[in-house]
Amino acid sequence: MRKTAIIDAVVNEQRSRESLSRSRHQEDISAAVAQGAAGAVGPPGEPGEWGAVLAPRLAQFAAVAREEHVTRAARALGVPQPTLSRAMVRLEADLGVALFARRGRTLSLTTAGRDFLAYAERALAEVARGAEDVRADAHPETGKVAFGFLHTLGSETVPGLLREFREDHPRVRFALVQNYGEWMLQRLRAGELDLCLTSPVPDAPDLEARRLDEQRLRIVVPDDHRLAGRRRIRLAEVAEDPFVTLEPGYGMRRMLEELCAEAGFVPRIAFEGEEAETIRGLVAAGLGVALLPPPAVPRPGVVEVNVTAPRAVREIGVAWVAGQQETAPVGAFRRFLLGRRGQLLAG
Repeated sequence: MRKTAIIDAVVNEQRSRESLSRSRHQEDISAAVAQGAAGAVGPPGEPGEWGAVLAPRLAQFAAVAREEHVTRAARALGVPQPTLSRAMVRLEADLGVALFARRGRTLSLTTAGRDFLAYAERALAEVARGAEDVRADAHPETGKVAFGFLHTLGSETVPGLLREFREDHPRVRFALVQNYGEWMLQRLRAGELDLCLTSPVPDAPDLEARRLDEQRLRIVVPDDHRLAGRRRIRLAEVAEDPFVTLEPGYGMRRMLEELCAEAGFVPRIAFEGEEAETIRGLVAAGLGVALLPPPAVPRPGVVEVNVTAPRAVREIGVAWVAGQQETAPVGAFRRFLLGRRGQLLAG
């Protein structure tokens, strides 16, 4: 009987300690919640703010959950044990649930704790993958360049440039985007592009740009047009013709309007499009004339006539965001482009 009484006393004392530990733990959570209500800690006001509140503690929580012991977890993380203990109490207070059940100096996850650990581990894995991806994109040999360029440079100029660059940098990857100049400058500013080839060359305080080459523009007319047999014309000679041109916002549209103003007339716009070869097709159909750079391949049904007055050229340049730190592959490609000044359109 005496032995049984002793065993019962030990069991009761252990239960009492565990009950006291759980009670103190709940008191800690309640105190932290009360402190949060006073403004020191507490849950965010909006659902979208949970990430900012919880993100710094996810790795701590996962470490404690793995170790099931605050001291060992603190040692693994290299932080003081009291700091980690307070962080876990505040995490539970912010969530409003107990994540751990105390058993003396060891911990075990509650049902809520196990559920939350699954989310935390997925979040940490995504962060790790994101870190690896951005590090890979910056790698000097295998990194990535987000490169934008005009549609009219896409058929021959850009493929030739990439082929030549990859002779010395065979493993660098490219994310290529074709669009009009103003759109690409917006993507530069938004951080979605590293570099772009554009025209006209931008002059803006937040951008760096360098002129690389210039390209003569021609008047494109149907092959049965009255000027189709000429080798060169003055722009004023087509002042009465309807124009087929690119939409507002395109560099070529702005150049057309500026050159026509210099020649003393306002162009009468009959059709607008988004791509130079479509414009040539409309000209071939007899719907107007156009001012365009030379095509990569001659288009049947049209004749391209040089313009003598005013001087009709467009400058091609490379642009990037001023002061922005560049990765090694982006820097290498930018230096390559700058080394092609005067030869960009040599082909």
